[in-house]
Amino acid sequence: SKDILQQFLVEAITLSTIGGVLGILLGALGTWLVAELAEWRVNLSVFSIILAVGFSAIIGIFFGYYPAKKAAAMQPIQALRYE
Repeated sequence: SKDILQQFLVEAITLSTIGGVLGILLGALGTWLVAELAEWRVNLSVFSIILAVGFSAIIGIFFGYYPAKKAAAMQPIQALRYE
């Protein structure tokens, strides 16, 4: 059950971090395009990027813990019954 909990949490953290990184990349690209068209100067700090990726990982932990805990408490045969 500990392995299942760990697997679910790693998956949740990985998916939310990948989503955060993709969101940052798309947001930076969109910002750059708008800034070029409007002739604005944009400053994107490394700190804000690290903060956003860290926040995405924290969201993964927070919203992945309950399903992970619930899956870890199930018997494997019971979980397979619903497949």
